Amino acid sequence: MTVVITKPTLNLAFFDQRPLETFTAAAADVDTWFVGGHSLGGVRACQLAEDPAVTGLVLFGSYCANDLSGSALEVLSLAGSDDGLSTPDKVADARVRLPADATMIEIDGANHASFGDYGVQPGDGSATISSDEARSEITRDLVELLG
Repeated sequence: MTVVITKPTLNLAFFDQRPLETFTAAAADVDTWFVGGHSLGGVRACQLAEDPAVTGLVLFGSYCANDLSGSALEVLSLAGSDDGLSTPDKVADARVRLPADATMIEIDGANHASFGDYGVQPGDGSATISSDEARSEITRDLVELLG
């Protein structure tokens, strides 16, 4: 599996308006593309998912601001029960913008920072599972989606 990790403009994915082909050009032999991101990176991934070259979308403690409900995308949304930023209520409220068959998983005990490796973030809840436990659940769910 090929993974392309972007270095976003101003270190905030939401402000990076480069088109998908900027990133897919780095792996021209890949013909099936999933996009994904954490927090505002997920919001940006939702925008990139509108490109016809995209097959699927993975959200990590995030949700879409744009409407993808009519798309044929494979979607996996991973949320944390203790996320104080992309709260379970915000993820649930944005569910209508995803395809009806999107897979929605809430990881019990995960907070917003459980989907990254950057430490405590103001406004976040307190994780009640370890980083290793969260990563194990995230990995399991990704493997189930991507094979």
